[in-house]
Amino acid sequence: MLLARVSVPVPLGQAFTYSVPAGLELQRGARVLCEFGRRRVVGVVLDVGEREPDVPLDKLKPVVALVDPEPVLPVELLDFLLELARYYLAPIGDVMRLALPAIERSSARALAGQAELAAVGRMVRVARALALPLPPEIRGQARAIHEHLLASGPTEVAVLAARFGNARAAAKRLAEAGLVAIEEQAKARDPFFAVPAPRDTPPELTPPQAGAVHAIIARLEARERGGYLLHGVTGSGKTEVYLRVVERALALGGSAIVLVPEIALTPQLVGRFRARLGERIAVMHSGLGDADRHAMWKSLRSGEVRVAVGARSALFAPVEKLALICVDEEHDGSFKQEEGVRYNARDMALLRAHRAGAVTVLGSATPSLGSELAVREQRLERLVLPERARASAVLPRVELIDLKRVGAGPSGHRLLSLPLHRALEQTLEQKGQAILFLNRRGFAPSLLCEACGKVIECPSCAVALTLHRSGRPRLACHYCDHSTPLVDQCPACGSGRLSEEGAGTERIEQALTEAFPAARIARLDRDVAAGAKSEKVLDRMRRREIDVLVGTQMVTKGHDLPDVTLVGVLNADAALSMPDFRAAERTFHLLVQVAGRAGRGDALGKVLIQTWQPEHPAVALAAHHDVAKFVERELEDRRELGYPPYRRIALVRVDAVQEARAREVAAKLANLARKHAPERVDVLGPAPAPLPRLRNRYRFRFMVRSDDRARMRPVLLAIARASVDRAVRVAIDIDPVNML
Repeated sequence: MLLARVSVPVPLGQAFTYSVPAGLELQRGARVLCEFGRRRVVGVVLDVGEREPDVPLDKLKPVVALVDPEPVLPVELLDFLLELARYYLAPIGDVMRLALPAIERSSARALAGQAELAAVGRMVRVARALALPLPPEIRGQARAIHEHLLASGPTEVAVLAARFGNARAAAKRLAEAGLVAIEEQAKARDPFFAVPAPRDTPPELTPPQAGAVHAIIARLEARERGGYLLHGVTGSGKTEVYLRVVERALALGGSAIVLVPEIALTPQLVGRFRARLGERIAVMHSGLGDADRHAMWKSLRSGEVRVAVGARSALFAPVEKLALICVDEEHDGSFKQEEGVRYNARDMALLRAHRAGAVTVLGSATPSLGSELAVREQRLERLVLPERARASAVLPRVELIDLKRVGAGPSGHRLLSLPLHRALEQTLEQKGQAILFLNRRGFAPSLLCEACGKVIECPSCAVALTLHRSGRPRLACHYCDHSTPLVDQCPACGSGRLSEEGAGTERIEQALTEAFPAARIARLDRDVAAGAKSEKVLDRMRRREIDVLVGTQMVTKGHDLPDVTLVGVLNADAALSMPDFRAAERTFHLLVQVAGRAGRGDALGKVLIQTWQPEHPAVALAAHHDVAKFVERELEDRRELGYPPYRRIALVRVDAVQEARAREVAAKLANLARKHAPERVDVLGPAPAPLPRLRNRYRFRFMVRSDDRARMRPVLLAIARASVDRAVRVAIDIDPVNML
């Protein structure tokens, strides 16, 4: 019996079997219309073959129709997605959603006519089926169009015409009969290609750049898979290396994917690639609307465009003949998806490239410890860019300011110390620009009652509410987005003696504005410029419309701002206090990366790092740009403690509205894990999570740890298949990055 296994868009950990009607030719990766329960859904064919059904014949349903004559997913990408689902124990339907844009997932749109989606400034006519029974006189093409619209959702009339021929007249008849609504909608606009990009002239490569390019191209030309760690100091020209090797991959007939950790970095990289490659690139990230994303996806799937650039979701670009994947800032934790399918795009880039016989280039000034160990174990080859690409640009001078010994400057604020204040004065006098980094947004991290000692907390989360004064003064939770007007009395005792504890970027911005009234001060954090909107602020920096930029981690990422001569880190210790074994590594990466924003032009850069712990290795070694010594020290600590990259871990998170239920299920699952754990597999916990309550749900967790990934799998499968109270949520996070 000819059967097809189909992934349907439901969060279940299995595919479903359907019979294949006679005469219907299906291919792996093609979309089909099938019945699921009482509704029709669009699924993806995982495999087709002759075999015995795994369900009773009376329950076996046939595939209703083939949506596409050709598969929407290349076989290479489909096989990769199946392996990703297996590795992360993720529902195959959810994994397929990663690779298909919303329009492809939820509709059966035609293959033709989609290029119109990228047009700017015009309206399109869209047909939408109304949920009414068809009268018997509606037959033939009109009936087929109505069924198509019911299954597909709203579809452009031009697309219907491309699929059904004389669809315009049929759609008009259906509209006149009240069976279809035809509406005008604005066409999608592509924000990354609105302004023409002038072509650039490739610069002369430095000898280290030339050596790196030569090594990667040699592997590309030999059609050999392989992985490289491109370890280059900040400003060493890693992007130029990516450009050269992508150009060569295209010349050889292949395709390429370039990943960046944050949406904020995408416009900058897109600009560089457009200047070099013209319009032969597609941009993919979560900041795009459905229509823009679909247009990009179609251009890649058709082979019209062979380079995908974007954040982690660009990993699933449907390119053919994949030859190269570049992962910029490979150390960044943003490559880890924290909800839904908890995949790590950096790790999965290595897997996809390996399966496709492609080359992977992981680039960073501060490589992750996992990559460092991979180099030592000869799973990656290191390519080094030891100096900045511009001869006049050298690494900045770094000074540590011990906050225990140094007082506040004229502003009176402790985090604007006297040395930092004087350095800002000098920078402004010399017409330079400055960046100040503080990884706390808002005005003050908490409000404390001086009478009873109570910190005003979020009613839904076990965290303090952050005071925001810009715009409408309010107290806000940065975890659940709860917001309440600013209070003037303690909710516990009624006292009006409320103290604003600590400082966020808002408070520093205000203090700087008062201390330097002639300076142009701006702020860059999620409150003022979330996602791709941050590029507007960065453009103002490049146009010299801002003198001092205060920001959170958004200012530390790989921005190239050549006129920044001063970088100030206001509190280097904030990340060190996190209950996470990666705290020191994250702190080191942050400090080195933000320091790298200074001195990228002709003027010498200066970095001031304010800290309460100047002797801490993460701080002291960052001040000397000593990546090698920090790596050596941190790897030894990880080896002794049994943490990654030497051992594999999975975090099992349990949460529920009722604390007792969450605690009970966590204990039950941990005991189940111990029962199934073979030798060399540890089960640690359960215990309350560091953030014990979020969004009105109590949280517990336990860890499964081993030096062998394969030995952990039966333990995790037992947990995934366990029957638990429906009121309790269980999430298995393989290779977790966020330990909170």
